Amino acid sequence: MHTKSRRSTTTAVGITAALGLGLLTGCAGSTGPGKPDREITVWSQENLPDRVAATQKIIDGFEKKTGIKVHLVGVDEGQMPQLIMSAAAAGKLPDVIGAAPMGQVWQMYTNGLLNTDIPKKIVAELGRSTFNANALQLTSDGNTSLGVPSDAWLQLLVYRKDQFDEKHLAAPDTYARALTAAKALTTKGHDAVSAATDPSDVFTSQSFESLALANDCQLVDAHHDVALESPQCRTAFRTYDQLARTYGSPGTQTVDSTRATYFAGQSSMIVWSSFLLDELAGLRKDALPSCPACRNDPRYLSDNSGIVTAMKGPDGSEPAQFGEITSWVTTKTAETAASREFIEYMMGTGYESWFGMSPEGKIPVRNGTAAQPRRYLDAWRHSPIGVDTRKPFDQVYPPTLLNRLAAGVSHMRRWGITQGEGALVGATNGELPVPKAIGAMTGGQISATEAAREADADVAALKKSLQ
Repeated sequence: MHTKSRRSTTTAVGITAALGLGLLTGCAGSTGPGKPDREITVWSQENLPDRVAATQKIIDGFEKKTGIKVHLVGVDEGQMPQLIMSAAAAGKLPDVIGAAPMGQVWQMYTNGLLNTDIPKKIVAELGRSTFNANALQLTSDGNTSLGVPSDAWLQLLVYRKDQFDEKHLAAPDTYARALTAAKALTTKGHDAVSAATDPSDVFTSQSFESLALANDCQLVDAHHDVALESPQCRTAFRTYDQLARTYGSPGTQTVDSTRATYFAGQSSMIVWSSFLLDELAGLRKDALPSCPACRNDPRYLSDNSGIVTAMKGPDGSEPAQFGEITSWVTTKTAETAASREFIEYMMGTGYESWFGMSPEGKIPVRNGTAAQPRRYLDAWRHSPIGVDTRKPFDQVYPPTLLNRLAAGVSHMRRWGITQGEGALVGATNGELPVPKAIGAMTGGQISATEAAREADADVAALKKSLQ
């Protein structure tokens, strides 16, 4: 999530203190590479305690090998944009930022805060052909590499295959099939769909975008004008309203409530990220499936769920896959040599441990090495998933699903990114105009047509403010 699904909402540790001195003394922002003292600061948005510990273990190996000192700071995704701007004003930018989503990378790039020469050299050194081509394209501005793409998660539509089979329903991989199933499976006390409607969470925007892209609804058109009032988008808003409100759970639905409802067996479909997969299989104690049959069989839901990775709407030319690619980026004041060595290590020697922290939500976008072209993809398949119980990914889920997850990176599409409007994407993730419109629509305050109009006007105003 990321989706924010597996992101902690805890405050960034140590950052206020790190910024305080510079802010109090009025330190001007530095504009050149950092002093080559073989000591770097790394902010990572993998800030859950177990992931910070796993990252530190990788760093310990790097420090021992290179003699470079690394100061690791875990940062919450939602706080990152404000912290970055504060750090830039104080002249206290970190050298490297890890797990940075595309919108944030574009925001930093647009604000002149990135060193784009370092990632270009790293990708060339590691070999462009070893990376997923779509991941490189989505994290570049033309020939300019904004960062080094590291890993990806995909948005999924997970559904109760047993319930679909009982009513002879087709997999919900089109608007029509999803709506047909939703109508058939909605009964008193049972809602067909768990989909986000929280107006204050980017998760709602991610959930909607995954459905919107399926109908070729775009954030901007070929002329870079905001396009959320297009016929394709109006259909997307109307369909989301039907799924989330007519056939969905009442009240505001959040990242946590959608999961809880599906896990309790109270809904038949859920829109969530691939981070759901270990929890779905009963491998995380604080988010165990609680459906009646799950009490005796923790794997019941994973064994009886089908997964749609790409969906198609009536106006879409082909099924669309939504997801997020996160990157390692270097700031304009980064110590160049040490930062480059660090990222190359994280994408090489430390790479399997990095994506191995949470393979279901960290699909490698570097496939392998020149000598072993599929090394990392093969290692990813065998990596253990889960928190409290760990099992190899390919022992929990069939190879057909793992194939679709890996292939999903190549087919991933995103609003605004390929049109060069990444800064607008980042800004919408901060201001949340689409979730606000979705919340009002599914709350019955406005119609789907009005939601499309309000979202369009708010995004247009945001775009104008960036010019």
